[in-house]
Formats: sequence, C-alpha cells, structure tokens
Amino acid sequence: MISELLKTVVLSNMLALAIGFALDLIFGDPHWMPHPIRLIGNLISIGEQKVRSIFPRTKKGEWLGGFVLAICIMVVSAMAPYMILWFAGTVHIILKIGIEAVMCYQILSVKSLKTESMKVYRELIREDLTGARSMVSMIVGRDVQHLDQEQITRAAVETVAENTSDGTVAPLLFMALGGAPLGFLYKAVNTMDSMIGYKNDQYLYFGRFAAKLDDAVNFIPARIAACLMILAAGLLKMDYKNAWRIFLRDRFNHASPNSAQTESVCAGALGVELAGDAYYFGTLYPKKTIGDPTRPIDYADIPRANRLLYGTAWLTFALCIIGMGVAVWILY
Repeated sequence: MISELLKTVVLSNMLALAIGFALDLIFGDPHWMPHPIRLIGNLISIGEQKVRSIFPRTKKGEWLGGFVLAICIMVVSAMAPYMILWFAGTVHIILKIGIEAVMCYQILSVKSLKTESMKVYRELIREDLTGARSMVSMIVGRDVQHLDQEQITRAAVETVAENTSDGTVAPLLFMALGGAPLGFLYKAVNTMDSMIGYKNDQYLYFGRFAAKLDDAVNFIPARIAACLMILAAGLLKMDYKNAWRIFLRDRFNHASPNSAQTESVCAGALGVELAGDAYYFGTLYPKKTIGDPTRPIDYADIPRANRLLYGTAWLTFALCIIGMGVAVWILY
C-alpha cells in the first residue's frame, strides 16, 4: 500500500517536472505574470520589519531574529504549495499534476536567465555601453556605473555560470527529490540569501544564518552542476579538458564555497578569465580571479555561456528523470 502510494507520488512528480521544464524552456518568465518568488521576496521584506521590531539590536539579537525569519519563511514557502497540492490531489490527480507543473515551471529560470543575459549582449553589439550597464544591472548585484565593455561582459558571463547551479541544477535536483514544495523551500533559501545575506553593517549578523544555510543547501548541487557542465562542454565541443583543469585549480577562488564551482568550469571551457575585484555599494572588494586570460573576454562569450547553461540543464533534467524512473522501478 505504501509502495503504491510512493510510486504514484514519484510518477506524478516526474510528469509535473517534465511539463514544468518544457514550459520554462518555451515561455521563460514573462514580466506580466505574477510570480511566487516575488511573493516570497515580499514576505521576507515584511518579515524582516516585523522581526527587527521584536528582537534587540545586539549581535545576538540580530542573529536570532534572522534565524527566526529564515525558519518562518522556509515553513511557509514549503507548506503553502504542499497544502495546495494536497487539496488538488483530493479532487483529481490530473489537477494536482497540472498545478505542480506550473509550480515547477515557476521555480526554474533557464530561459529567463538566457533572455536577460542576451539583452546585455544585444546592447554590446550596438556599442551602447549605457544600455548594456542598465541591462546588466538587472542581473548582478555589483555597482555597474563605471564598467567598461569587458567588465560588463564578464559580469554577464559570471551570472550565467553561477546561476546555472542556483537557477537550474539545484532546483531540478530538489524538485526531483521532493516535488514543488521542496523546490520552493530551496528558492526561499536562495531568495533570502540574495536579499539579506550581505556582509555589511545592516545584515552582517541578521543575515548570517540565511547565508550559511544557502551555502549548505547548495554545497552538493553546485558540485553536481560543475561536473555536468564539464560533460556539457565536451558534448558541445568546447574545451572540456581546460574546463576540468581550471575547475580543479580555481573552484574555491570565491568567498562562497559554491559560486566558483560552475564559474571555474565556464572560465575554462571558454578560455577566459572571470571574477576579480568589484565594487559593491560604493566599496571595492578584492576578489581572486578565476581562469586564465588566454584571450580577452568578448561579448560573444555571453551566448557561449548560455549554450553551456542549456547543455547543463538538459543533462540535469535527464539525470533527474532517470533517477525518478529508477525509484519507480524499485517500488514495483
């Protein structure tokens, strides 16, 4: 009885994930469409105000407040879709699969990442640096007002490389393990890190738990993403040997234990140098470089990075479907 129930759950999750993946590749993230991740972001902002009004403005108080906020956001982000899907399942399994497919679609960001980065590419082709800075500011957190063409290109490529893990591989893996509810829990952690995980005066203690939690949940997915990206580089006839070499050498050249995993592979596959010093909120932060400057980075590297993104996405999707298929076979 339990095995039959588990088999049904895995099969419905597999079908929902497949449909959601297809929807993301076709439609991306239209700006007019209400998005649950934006709702999570609003909950974080409102929750931060409430929590800060309760806990004292001491180091311990701010850490505890950030901890409470993170737990509350994770519980709400996972339980809300779980209850919606549970209710839909009591009506009909097809309704549940349909709703979960839409949820899976909204959790993924393969096409939207490509779309937004290619906006930067098109502005660079037109030699409109002002427009390119405006477009790249939409996808990076660093200061962009003084970036030149190479720096703009580097920022866009780094974003594609890093978010291949955060926006594609990790969500697919979490949804394969626990459906849309686990996928939304992951995105909640990821969103909290992007909003409050800064090492500045405002969030050094308040956002510490969220930042460490994001490091933890991305630890394994980032390394799986790097390995799959190396395989994708080989299949796409890029320099997979150099990708492997740079990965082994530079995968820890970042303040985050995870971000340089895929960035190093991308730098090696493209034969360019990424990362380096950058300005955030008017302050210059020294950073190690990733990769070798065997040639100047060029705006054509943005679509090349997107080819790696798509190749890695398809390999991850195949891995997830195969894994879920094996689980169903075992349950028979």
